[in-house]
Amino acid sequence: MSFLHFILRMTVLGAFGGLWLLAGVYLYLSPNLPDVETLRDVKLQTPMRVYTREGDLIGQFGEQKRNPLPFDAIPDQFVKALLAAEDDSFFRHQGIDLMGLARAVSELVLTGQKGSGGSTLTMQVARNYFLSLERTFMRKFNEILLAIEIERALDKQEIFELYFNRVFLGHRAYGFEAASRVYYGKGIADLSLAQHAMLAGIPKAPSRNNPVSGPTAGKERRNWILGRMLELGYINQESYTEANAERDPAKLHGAQLTFSAHYAAEMARQEMLDLYGMAAYNDGFHVYTTISSELQKVGRDALINGLITYDQRHGYRGPEQRFPLPENNEVDAVEFWLDALGNIAVIAGQTPVIVTEVLEDKALLLLADGTQGELFWENGMSDVRPYITEDRRGSKPEAPSDLFKPGDMIRVVENEEGLWQLSQVPAAQAALVALNPNNGAIVTIVGGMGFELSKFNRATQAQRQPGSNFKPFLYGAAMEAGFTAASIINDAPVVLEDSSLEDIWRPENDGGVFHGPTRLRWALTKSRNLVSIRLLQQLGARNLITAADRYGFDTSDFTPDLSLALGTHAMSPLDVATGYAMLANGGYRVEPFLIDRIDDFHGETVFEARPLTVCRDCEQEPSQNEQAEELSMDEILAQQTANKDQFPAAPRVMEERVNYILNSIMEDVITRGTGRRALVLERSDIGGKTGTTNGPMDAWFSGFNQDLATTTWVGFDNYTPLGRREFGGTAALPIWIDFMREALVDSEDRERPLPTGIVNVKIDPQTGLLAGSRQSNAIFEYFRQEHVPASGKDSSSQSPGNQGTDDLVQDIF
Repeated sequence: MSFLHFILRMTVLGAFGGLWLLAGVYLYLSPNLPDVETLRDVKLQTPMRVYTREGDLIGQFGEQKRNPLPFDAIPDQFVKALLAAEDDSFFRHQGIDLMGLARAVSELVLTGQKGSGGSTLTMQVARNYFLSLERTFMRKFNEILLAIEIERALDKQEIFELYFNRVFLGHRAYGFEAASRVYYGKGIADLSLAQHAMLAGIPKAPSRNNPVSGPTAGKERRNWILGRMLELGYINQESYTEANAERDPAKLHGAQLTFSAHYAAEMARQEMLDLYGMAAYNDGFHVYTTISSELQKVGRDALINGLITYDQRHGYRGPEQRFPLPENNEVDAVEFWLDALGNIAVIAGQTPVIVTEVLEDKALLLLADGTQGELFWENGMSDVRPYITEDRRGSKPEAPSDLFKPGDMIRVVENEEGLWQLSQVPAAQAALVALNPNNGAIVTIVGGMGFELSKFNRATQAQRQPGSNFKPFLYGAAMEAGFTAASIINDAPVVLEDSSLEDIWRPENDGGVFHGPTRLRWALTKSRNLVSIRLLQQLGARNLITAADRYGFDTSDFTPDLSLALGTHAMSPLDVATGYAMLANGGYRVEPFLIDRIDDFHGETVFEARPLTVCRDCEQEPSQNEQAEELSMDEILAQQTANKDQFPAAPRVMEERVNYILNSIMEDVITRGTGRRALVLERSDIGGKTGTTNGPMDAWFSGFNQDLATTTWVGFDNYTPLGRREFGGTAALPIWIDFMREALVDSEDRERPLPTGIVNVKIDPQTGLLAGSRQSNAIFEYFRQEHVPASGKDSSSQSPGNQGTDDLVQDIF
């Protein structure tokens, strides 16, 4: 037998032996292999995404960053880059590459360890979805057998898609679309050839080859892949040369949010966690909120501008931090300061910079990106006055050196001329929340100056005294109990000895002025504290609590004492706005809600909000004919189907006519009261109320028309005073005006319909009684028909409050 025949025989015997070995291994392992059919229904861990009602992304939450794509959406250029990197025969083999596998198996047999490659994309899918990463001979056989089964069950596009969307690519990015957004800030369809090759090179060593953690190794791998693409005929020489020379711009990018609505996104995250537990982070939910994209931005800008305006009234507090160069230590100043700036965030557009040198007419600045800037003396710096207290400012500086030293970290903003201007992050905070009064949908919510500064959501979490912002609910409860807008209450000093209060209480009006007998309309318009206290004393604190509970407030912690008249019970801005939504919608209780709809990963709606919704027609009683009419079964079923599609009707909690009269008073707050600044909006359909607490600690303004109810609050988190000249009308109302100016652009200025049972008659403004026919100073007032006051000549039927001061109040004079 010739040597050639011997070699041939041994080869054949070896092949048969290998086949028998493979067959034996298959028979041994196949019963324990997982079912590859499960790959058709595989559930990738996909983060939750939160959107505005228009579909703008405002939040993304999940342990793994993933953006799955179908095969048809994957660019062909990237497909070729990945094939060149991992498996150029992918579309030709049946799951295994015999030549590569033979090389890999021989290395395993000889060394006991995995050496060179040999895994096809199909084998990597088997490993990623079913197997561990241990480097053993048995796992490799399982991988081979699973790859063969996967090729039988799925087509090539399905297999490629599974690999594309599952593979880990560093920095919590799973799948190439997610990696594209993490490293380049855009989708994979928008990347260059060089960037496609860079991503295709990551799977071999995700921590070492990704372009952020290992730019050098990543570039070497990228260029090798480009060479393979040229060799395989996927690209031409010109494309190769251009891509090989391309500078890689990779850096870490967060979720591509449309704009800042972090507080709303965080609220949605918490709600989703309550609903779905940890599955909320992994199951790819798409959460659509009630937030308006446009108005959210308007609200945030209004809040920031209002806080900055307030802050400028109180002076410059100096550098935010100081980073003087170390003494007797040779350091590179620029590198030292750049390192300091590296961890300082831009807040509300205010850029952190380091003062590097102070000259006679300017200060030189270093920005976080290493660029230089200048802050000129004549560009507003000369007008800066230093902060001493909230009520005092120091003298103007004479030179930049009076304000800065090298190493000071300050904030600047770019003005319209493109020049840097001194700024600072306000120490005060604020909140804004706007609701659709007809169903409680949260249209806008801003919980503070910036989420990067503080994640504490003051719109929902801050519990602050609303002060006079609460008075409309007292007046509404009183009018429901029989008081009228013309009821007379004495505006005079009182001393109260209430057993529920710790000490004798001597409440005062703002400014210390008293007006004697006062009509309720005028008292609420001018926010008279002592009238409110006397009104509550006559109404009864428990009656107010009962009414407030009906209006939608949580009254479980309300203390039944007379201080409730001045809004001393703490509540959140969202609580207050919800109450004002009831005033705005005609007297119906609605509940605030943020999540409008939840879609699962496949786009199927799994939740849809069904909020209490104002339905004015629902209150109309059916006629006797309608009640007597017998309905057929088809008509009954049709009616039930129609009712099923309707939202549940919001319950009426304030008498319609009382609500109308109270609204007319709150419109007076705007036209002639504490909210007169809002006249700049030039609207006749808005009402509202200021609120200022002792200190003053808290400044409020809440206002509305029939389409929107908005509350704004300003204060310090540490409960320090805002300054003696700061009130609801100076600190909070400007924010409300700036927001509502834009928010009401498309809202028609329309009158409220006059309810049945209301009359408008002339009264004597001094007594609140009907005026004589010839009385020259008579004014018109609205009344419920059954509460029209008596004529001034016949006072036998006076309404509550027209009978003088309660005996429980001790007059000082």
